[in-house]
Amino acid sequence: MNNVKRILAFVITAFMHLSMSPATGQMAAPPAAISTQSKNEAVAMRVFEEILNQGKFGVADEIYAKDFVNHGLHRVAGLEEDQAAARWEKKAVPDLTMTVDLIYADSDLVTVVWTARGTNTAAADGIPATGAKLELRGITVWRIVDGKIREEWTSYDRLRIINQVVSHLKWLLIGVLLALPILIFITVRFIRSKRLARGLQV
Repeated sequence: MNNVKRILAFVITAFMHLSMSPATGQMAAPPAAISTQSKNEAVAMRVFEEILNQGKFGVADEIYAKDFVNHGLHRVAGLEEDQAAARWEKKAVPDLTMTVDLIYADSDLVTVVWTARGTNTAAADGIPATGAKLELRGITVWRIVDGKIREEWTSYDRLRIINQVVSHLKWLLIGVLLALPILIFITVRFIRSKRLARGLQV
């Protein structure tokens, strides 16, 4: 619970900080703090540029701590499961591009607002390609210690993805629904004609 409060406070502070004018006269952060924040931002950017955009999953060991935890809405995931999900996304959407819209670092926390764009042109784990163009925005907060990502909190609108896929497939679905009664009618007529032909033969 304390972690959640801390993350929420950090996100609010991040957005307040970004909306402030540089002329507020606030004291600048010490050079050491700026250096750490810059390094943490660079680590965060590697996730988007190298892993998610370029598909270089081998660098995950350089970026993530071995005891990394992704705090999902209903359960947590370790590094292996987290990277398996990233691989699945890149496989299903080969042209996936993650754009960083906003990044802010403070202490050991980095907040990133991102936009994902791509097209589902490949099948993945038995799920066929839909050809749907996808676009969504999300926010990720990472805790980075000694240059390694140790914890993650990510939120995005999953329903938006479903809506985009369904919207893309709606005409196909309508076509199938319209064709179904015709196929049933033809099948029933065929079966009846076969039975009638057998009766005549007898």
